[in-house]
Amino acid sequence: MSELDYLAIAPHPDDAELGVGGTILTLRSQGARVGVLDLTDGEPTPHGSREIRRAETEAATQILGLDWRGNLGLPNRSLVADLEARERLAGMLRQLRPRYLFAPYWEDAHPDHVAASALVDAARFWAKLTKTNMPGPPHYPERIFYYFTVHLRIHPRPSFVVDITSHIEAKMRAIACYRSQFIEGRPTTPPTILDDLRDRSRYWGWTIGVGFGEPFVSREEVGLRSLRDLV
Repeated sequence: MSELDYLAIAPHPDDAELGVGGTILTLRSQGARVGVLDLTDGEPTPHGSREIRRAETEAATQILGLDWRGNLGLPNRSLVADLEARERLAGMLRQLRPRYLFAPYWEDAHPDHVAASALVDAARFWAKLTKTNMPGPPHYPERIFYYFTVHLRIHPRPSFVVDITSHIEAKMRAIACYRSQFIEGRPTTPPTILDDLRDRSRYWGWTIGVGFGEPFVSREEVGLRSLRDLV
């Protein structure tokens, strides 16, 4: 394993693509080292299987151009932010040593998403502990940026929105790799679920005056070295 600039932590395969896929593509185009850690395999689902989901994840990973992707092997549908899971995730953070983390927004109808958000918060702190049996030296990621793959019809106010206009087509291709989740058994009459997902990115782009965007929340203040990159 090698050090990463950014690590997106996802409850299930496809959550990183949905919430931060365009930003991942943007960061990779800028030379950043980016990885994704899926906490579970996402199965069972109505039209999926472990083998199908693994193949879909591999295809999406190729489109994203990730430097690293792994799976923590925690249980789908019963993800819990307990001490065992916290230690396992903190151990991965100590090995991968990301500077920044992407985590799911903490308010959601899906219990796995809520648990994943709390788990990332706790593991970030544990990763810096000394006098422990966890692998690797202590490490403390500088920031957590929370992304949105929520199942609630809420409208949170983001801390910032990233312009992903140049990468929206690749983001949608990465999402479409998960046919078992977004195509199989879904209505084909527009607007389809893929139409809806694209429209959400269009909305967030509209809020900052660009084509497409992805929103993020930060509990901690975000500093700027200059105003040159404001859109």
